[in-house]
Amino acid sequence: MTIAAGKTEYTLGIAPVSAIGLSYTQEELDKALVSTVAGVVFDDPGTAEISALLESVVDTNFERKELKRILENDRELEPWRVGEGLAECYLNHHRDCCFPWPDSRDERKSGSCLPGADLVGFRGSGETIRFTFGEVKTSGEKKYPPTAMYGRTGLKKQLEDLRDTADIRDDLVKYLGYRAPKAAWKADYIAASRRYLHDNRDVALFGCLIRDVLPNENDLSARVAKLSESCPTQMFIELMAIYLPTNSVECLGKRMIAIRKGGDAS
Repeated sequence: MTIAAGKTEYTLGIAPVSAIGLSYTQEELDKALVSTVAGVVFDDPGTAEISALLESVVDTNFERKELKRILENDRELEPWRVGEGLAECYLNHHRDCCFPWPDSRDERKSGSCLPGADLVGFRGSGETIRFTFGEVKTSGEKKYPPTAMYGRTGLKKQLEDLRDTADIRDDLVKYLGYRAPKAAWKADYIAASRRYLHDNRDVALFGCLIRDVLPNENDLSARVAKLSESCPTQMFIELMAIYLPTNSVECLGKRMIAIRKGGDAS
């Protein structure tokens, strides 16, 4: 099911760097969490693959319960992880993106935060396909912009690094490449690589803020102006703020666990 596009609250900038502020109603958020975001956050496709792989070694009810316990992780879920899932679903459904390898599969400890871009994948299809990298910050802070925009790991620095540093983009291309040879998306990787090898600046970058305050263009206006300075014309950069109902962020993790257990967002 396609998640809601949201209400456009403001737009900023012109190509190659633009920004948009979107707002979600409580109903739109609930439907998104239940219909699509939960499957991304809990990596349902990956879980199904492991379950099918181990089906032949599960012989007793005890072993089935053990496998279920391992695969159905109901430990505490951080709000930022749900925010990333929401941003990924939005980009999939409304920006023609695909992020085929969840970074949670590379965690060696549940809840760890891995280096590199939050979202690594493709945008477009056929001859238009190119690599896409996204950074996501989730904040319930009541200021514009939030602190998550700044600092060494802030959205500002991360997007500037992706724009300016070919080595960082190269590492992300290799990251997907190690996983591509036996993947269903191998042809997409090859096509995107052909475009990247011709010009390593020809990529799409997304910076997403997940917020639970009233929409305000001050969240993104300064970043649009700064990222536009010396931005390669081949590059596509979009900043996006998704505004959830007030005080939603703190509860996102608990709501997602409740959805997985009970099937609704109440």
